[in-house]
Amino acid sequence: MNEEGVNMSKEVVSKILSDPGSLDRRSFLKLGAAGAGSMLLLPANASAAPKVKSSARIVIAGAGAAGLTAAAQLMQRLEGAQITLVDARKEHFYQPGFTLVAGGIKPASYVVSATKDYVPAGVELIEEAVAEIDPEGKKLVTASGKPLPYDYLIVATGLKLDYAAIEGMDVEQIGHNGLGSIYHSPEKAAATWQAMSQFADTGGVGVFLRPGTEMKCAGAPLKYTFITDDYLRRRGNRGKAELIYNANNKVLFSVPIVSEKVRMLFGERDVKMNYERILTALDLGKKIATFKTAEGPVELGYDFINVIPPMRAADAVRNSPLPWQEGNWAADGWIEVNKHNLRHARFDNVFAVGDVAGVPKGKTAASVKWQVPVAIDHLVAQIEGKESQAHYGGYTSCPLITRLGQAMLIEFDYKDNLTPSFPGIIAPLEELWISWVMKTMALKPTYISMLRGRA
Repeated sequence: MNEEGVNMSKEVVSKILSDPGSLDRRSFLKLGAAGAGSMLLLPANASAAPKVKSSARIVIAGAGAAGLTAAAQLMQRLEGAQITLVDARKEHFYQPGFTLVAGGIKPASYVVSATKDYVPAGVELIEEAVAEIDPEGKKLVTASGKPLPYDYLIVATGLKLDYAAIEGMDVEQIGHNGLGSIYHSPEKAAATWQAMSQFADTGGVGVFLRPGTEMKCAGAPLKYTFITDDYLRRRGNRGKAELIYNANNKVLFSVPIVSEKVRMLFGERDVKMNYERILTALDLGKKIATFKTAEGPVELGYDFINVIPPMRAADAVRNSPLPWQEGNWAADGWIEVNKHNLRHARFDNVFAVGDVAGVPKGKTAASVKWQVPVAIDHLVAQIEGKESQAHYGGYTSCPLITRLGQAMLIEFDYKDNLTPSFPGIIAPLEELWISWVMKTMALKPTYISMLRGRA
């Protein structure tokens, strides 16, 4: 990046820091043109077109990133529709920030806000859990037994962290005795930071892993390994530590060229790599982790471990007719949708967006940014009696932190093609300060704009 580009980037970053809500589309594009790049640029949509008049009853199951974004875009596209969000959680979590909290980069409060603050005017929020989905009867039932008939259903329930599948795991112990887990909650992410920081002060054996299931932000376990390595080095204790990363299959990342890059970086930084290992049990008292391997169970002692639990669809989804009936995604309940338009394969008035969608990629906020406009366009076209040409090609991204102050901005699609937003400006496999800025400062304001239908 040239000097002018650096100065322009710093100017916009300064603006973000002083006024986070100021990052509008023009400012964000300015940041990108200066060399910052963005995996969350606004996809083409029809929000400026005249609203479609409809009395359709549309229920959105889940009021996380995908559900709120869908509600905002529906309100922009439709007039007269009855739109209902269903979610029991009153707090909204900015989940891309959990790694930053667990890395001591942001406080827990950075990722917490109120769900109701993002619900568009005119949308009803029912603060209950989804108990049952009946696509044949075209209704959703809440935890209190309240039936919600619908003409169209958008499932955006996210996923379930299945800590109970790990024998001996106790989420109440996260933050104690070397046990970490960045995914559980803002509080436990902060507790994980305390446990990791203590480890960085003393050294020992650090164990890292990913589960044998699909998972949100598959780069997160890699990021946290890199962050831990950097803290050890900064505190002069890297020589006292052994870091071991346990991959669930034969690669470190699903995109081959990225996997090779991470392998090289791990090699340079003396991170030991094990493949085809899945965590099955923990002895928290003795600090022993047991992994399933092709040769049988293998035990690893640890002084610090970052546990990533298996991840599955929520029970209400898994117990419904919506999941895949066979194939890779059937066992964990991911919803059977067309990967290019997010419409259900068997119920054409049902769509799934975000983590719960059974598609090859896409359990990230960046995927939500590109999935939702496509699903909404197909839904609105169906209301109009038309056909939509909107297409989701599997775009997702991972700002992969490799050390404090640097990251690689990895963007890719269903075909494992790298799809950089700014080719020639941000090289996806280079460790850059500007990619770090994107992750730590620029993305949250853009994410908030996404929830409100403004980006």
